[in-house]
Amino acid sequence: MKYSIITVNFNNKDGLRKTIESVIRQSFQDFEFIVIDGGSTDGSTDILKEYDAKIDYWGSEPDGGIYQGMNKGIKKATGEYLNFMNSGDCFYDERRLELVDNCHFSTDIIVGSDYHYDPIKGQGFTTILPPRMNMYALYKGSFPHQSAFFRRELFNDCLYDENLRMVSDWKFFIQKIIIEDCSVSFFRDKVCQRDCEDGICAIYPDILDKEKDRLLNEFLPHRVKNDYEILAKIDNSTFYKLQYICENKKLLRYLTVFIKVIYKLYNWSKHH
Repeated sequence: MKYSIITVNFNNKDGLRKTIESVIRQSFQDFEFIVIDGGSTDGSTDILKEYDAKIDYWGSEPDGGIYQGMNKGIKKATGEYLNFMNSGDCFYDERRLELVDNCHFSTDIIVGSDYHYDPIKGQGFTTILPPRMNMYALYKGSFPHQSAFFRRELFNDCLYDENLRMVSDWKFFIQKIIIEDCSVSFFRDKVCQRDCEDGICAIYPDILDKEKDRLLNEFLPHRVKNDYEILAKIDNSTFYKLQYICENKKLLRYLTVFIKVIYKLYNWSKHH
């Protein structure tokens, strides 16, 4: 079995149907489909019964939240790579899994982009991926787990931290990529389409901020964290271009001269 597609759902029957349809219509079919429902009372289980023949495993019982549901799915999974396409999310189109597989990635983690769609405006935007893996990219926030694929073995020694409500997937990325130096490939195209509204993170921004700060304090010494706070003032697109310039000796010389000129002009303006 090449892939395990894991979907976690709670009281989101319309989103669940959309996700199921997206998964079962994939042109590439070498995957198992696992759905973990948290004891929904909105009719979600009726949807699961309707699609029972298309789902390899599903269960419905109360649990401790999204990460406990994802961990339940991991324990059931037998695929080489795991993807978490949660309720309401869907593959960008019917060939997404096929296109990812055609790249023949062999790294521990494969990361693609999300397409954030606003159905009211009829438009959206795509997640910007860094030119290469670095801590800055993860300092700014997590990669989209809906558009990522993880080797099953990565979860042998640790699962998602169920004590965190919103950032456990972010913690897992930092632990595996930065601390354990797991290999990463970028699929530089869209894997998942999701609504612009970010669900629970948008509903409880204070909890999100507290968990993010707690997580960064856990992994970064405070002086290093302070440096990243300064860098974080630069938007991702600009910073990734800056990173490219700094890794090119000729462009870096131009940039250095330009910064010196700007700094001199700034100091001159303060005194005139």
